[in-house]
Amino acid sequence: MSLSAQGRGIPLRLARGNTPRTWGLLAGLALLVLLALLSLAVGSRAIPLSVTWEALHAADLHNDQHLILRELRLPRTLIALLAGAALGMAGAVMQAVTRNPLAEPGLLGINAGAALAVIIGVALLHLTSMAEYLWLAFFGAGLAGVVVFLLGQAHETGTNPVRLVLAGAGLSVMLTSLTGIIVLNSPPEVFDHFRHWASGSLSGSGFALLHVPAMAIALGLCIALGVAANLNALALGKDLGQALGVNLRLTWLLSCLAVMLLAGAATAVAGPIGFVGLVAPHLARMLVGPDYRWILPYSAVLAASLLLGADVLGRVLAAPEEIAAGIITLLLGGPCFIVLVRRFRLSSL
Repeated sequence: MSLSAQGRGIPLRLARGNTPRTWGLLAGLALLVLLALLSLAVGSRAIPLSVTWEALHAADLHNDQHLILRELRLPRTLIALLAGAALGMAGAVMQAVTRNPLAEPGLLGINAGAALAVIIGVALLHLTSMAEYLWLAFFGAGLAGVVVFLLGQAHETGTNPVRLVLAGAGLSVMLTSLTGIIVLNSPPEVFDHFRHWASGSLSGSGFALLHVPAMAIALGLCIALGVAANLNALALGKDLGQALGVNLRLTWLLSCLAVMLLAGAATAVAGPIGFVGLVAPHLARMLVGPDYRWILPYSAVLAASLLLGADVLGRVLAAPEEIAAGIITLLLGGPCFIVLVRRFRLSSL
């Protein structure tokens, strides 16, 4: 076989090898669409799928079912999709940067930073609506992430991949303690405003609050996908990454920026959602292998499906009341975390 023929055959074999992954991603997107339709139809008041489809295409403002779907459930579903995709991709990027399979936004102080910023706004600045403390949550999540990355010296991930998680755990304990002190010494109405957001509830947000987090998440997704190829080299270690010609410092900075945008925006709009960013990348890795060019989109789709499914499950289990999606993810994510700890022993990292 001639050299030119071999050159033509390599892309063909690569394309054929990626075909199952492509079909798997399309199947995941189809499942996500079905879950979104289920999220629109299921609740304290069930809405038939035919009415749901009609409300999406030609809404009648005089129809109470259409109003419930367009004003309440549609923003809630979009928040679950955006926050889930952001947390899943942020978790995958963090696991690549730190070379730690237990890394995820909730374990690195980002949730705790956002919670502290929100309770400060509610208790000290007397803010009462999400539109008012959304920016505080965004700022607190981003600032906590920057502090953790600096304390953990994530640019030296080749020497100690556990350092970043330890720094995040320490900062989380400190910030959570400060949040508890403020809550215990505040009037009851402060706790009432804070607990709805802190439980990870996806309800209560309208379209007016989505544009800023959506833009931040879109930018974070683009940055993460842009460095996906370099993450493959970064995950191999500092020395090998440099040997492959990857600009490790630039990759690290862009990865940190992507995590700050993704996790900060998701936490600000949906509250502290735990374990979604931890579990989804591992599921993606089981399906597509170690290539982060595929792990990142798979993680986004799987995490969005997990969060959306948790929200729907919370409405069904306690009907006609609801259980916040953040509580469901904690209940389901706890056992998964234990399994991961047993599988990836910290002493071997």
